[in-house]
Formats: sequence, structure tokens, C-alpha cells
Amino acid sequence: MGSLPHVVEDCFGLLQLYSDGSVYRNPEVPCPTPLLDDDSVLYKDLVFDLKRSLRLRLYKPSSTSLKKLPILFYFHGGGFCFGSFTFPHFHNLCVRMTTALNAVVIAPDHRLAPEHRLPAATDDACLAMKWLKGQAMHGNVENMDPWLTGVDFDRVFVLGDSSGGNLAHHLAVRFKAGSTELAPVRVRGYVLLSPFFGGSVRTKSEQEHPCEAFWNLEMYDRFWRLSIPIGSTLDDPSANPLGPYSQSLADVPLDPIAVVVGGGEILRDRLEDYATRLREMGKKVQFVEFEGQQHGFFTDNPFSEVAGKVLQRIRDFILDNSK
Repeated sequence: MGSLPHVVEDCFGLLQLYSDGSVYRNPEVPCPTPLLDDDSVLYKDLVFDLKRSLRLRLYKPSSTSLKKLPILFYFHGGGFCFGSFTFPHFHNLCVRMTTALNAVVIAPDHRLAPEHRLPAATDDACLAMKWLKGQAMHGNVENMDPWLTGVDFDRVFVLGDSSGGNLAHHLAVRFKAGSTELAPVRVRGYVLLSPFFGGSVRTKSEQEHPCEAFWNLEMYDRFWRLSIPIGSTLDDPSANPLGPYSQSLADVPLDPIAVVVGGGEILRDRLEDYATRLREMGKKVQFVEFEGQQHGFFTDNPFSEVAGKVLQRIRDFILDNSK
């Protein structure tokens, strides 16, 4: 008689992977953040891929005409294993960005690992972008979702948070500058908020500061074990975008990228190296550091003083790349 399945990976007791490949998920992921729901923003949920039952949440300012408003995609974090636009802290951030940036915000979900390992999440992010293309191609109010009537499809920006920042990088490479694959949609730039990258060679900040107040390097490694293809390593292209097995980006034209990071983050040096190497290739990349801040500082407290400074940076990035 064989042994009974046993837990081989455990994320906070909320997600457990068993030796036979089965997965247990706690249906009630605790999130103490109260849901923000005021009159400043309207939102609704839509299906963008029926085959995979993938949904997105569409946000718009309640007091502003949609005519010529930019569109901001927001891809949530969660280590590719957790997360949804229904989580209160992600929802609240989208509400905040809708009003602060005076934009239409689109927050898609994606399939989660380990049930759906990478590149599933990247594929789903591409589908969300193509959904917007389909809306723009309708060209008339009868077929287009009414909440998108009059928006500026020529000013689309992509913002990703943590693992969502990783997705934003891969979208930038997939829909490179000058590509007509999304036409008439035009992506003007990408904002990577503390993007979740990895690599087999540890950086100085990973070695010297492997723990934050909540997050630590062992947690990050666990998320990678659960999300990258079975048998792969931290140098898988999904994890290490400039690693030894990744596509060379030297000749890939990229739209402008802003990398935003907290100075107290475990991944701080890895993200600075990412930005530096892209700039050395001639890419238009900003590296913005907020001293002392740790992973999630913007997402977890979108109404804080430092979050206001992040929003100003994003606002400037949108204005600078809308010309």
C-alpha cells in the first residue's frame, strides 16, 4: 500500500500543494482591509475570456466625461498563486488610481499557480490586452461596451504590481514598441511596481537583507517553486527576464518603462540591475526608489503620503508619454 498524499508546499495554510499534485485552497482568503466603495468611482465586472472564465473589473470616474480619458491596465500581485480584483486592497488601489489619475482602469484576473503554472498568467494578460483591442475595433456604440465609449485608445498604459509587474515586463516584450498587433489600441508605456523577478545568483540586497517586516526570501522562493514550470529553475525566463535563458532584448524595441521600488525591499538591487541593463541597451527606462519602503508599500496603503508621491510619478509618466 502506497503512502497517503502529504503536503510538500504550504503558503500560510491558505494554499497547500500535495505530493500527488493535488491542491487545497482555503476558499476564504483573509483580508482585513475594508472595501472602499464611495460615489467617486463606478465599477462593474465583465468576462474577457469565456473559455477560461476570466473576468476583469472596469472602473471609471463617476463625475467626469469619458471623452479622451486614458486607459490604465492594472495587473495585481500575489506571487502568481493568489489574488483577484475582488481582494479589497487591490480594489481600493484601483479606486484610488481612477480618481487620482482621472483614468479608466481595467483590472483583469488571471489563472493561478500551481494549478496553472507560468506562462499561463502571461498568456491571460495578453488575452486581456486583446480584449481591449476587440472593443476598440468595434468602432461604434452598439458593439462597444458603453463604459468605453469616447475613451482614448491611443493612450493606454500598463501598470503591474509585484507579480503583476513581472507580467507588465513580458507584455512590453510581447507587444513591443511600434507593433501593430493591438491596433487601434496604442500602449504608451509600462509601470512596474516592485516587479517580482528572481534568479539563481543572489544579489547583494537578497544576501544582506533577506527579510522584511512580513516578506522574506524563503517565501519568494516558495512562490517560484509553485509557479514556474516543473523542473525549471529561478533562471526560467518567466522569473529572470534578463537571465541566461531569456530572450536577448538588445534589438527589441520597447515602449518607455518606469520601475518603482522601495529602498528597503529584498529585491531592490535586482530591480535596479534590471533597469540599468535595459538603459545600457538604449531603452527608455526610469528607476524610481522610495527610501526605506518595503514590498507592497503602495498597494497596501494607497492613501498614504508616500502613495501620493508614487501617484504623482505615475501621473508625470503618463503625461510625458502622451505627447
